[in-house]
Amino acid sequence: MSDYLADVKKYDPEADAAVVDRIVKHLGIALRNRDSSQVSASDKKELERVRDNWAVKKLGADAAAGEAAVAGAAKTMAADRTKHRVTFYYLVAKELGKLKTI
Repeated sequence: MSDYLADVKKYDPEADAAVVDRIVKHLGIALRNRDSSQVSASDKKELERVRDNWAVKKLGADAAAGEAAVAGAAKTMAADRTKHRVTFYYLVAKELGKLKTI
């Protein structure tokens, strides 16, 4: 858990550990595999899944806002070669203003 929090804090020094913990619990088994624990920002299908399953279904955003939030998270993390899924999801939620609803 502390590794996830440390990675999130690279982008949001004020990150709430409880929010990060809830994201970790939501992602569950996906974090056990190195490949699935990261987001490929160059894979359009994967970004669509993040938009549809996280931003729209879980956070309740509309598709356009979800698309913009996913694009914003990808831009924020562009310099980071390994985009950890927990951090990416956190940034999407932050872009949407939904951190309190996780």
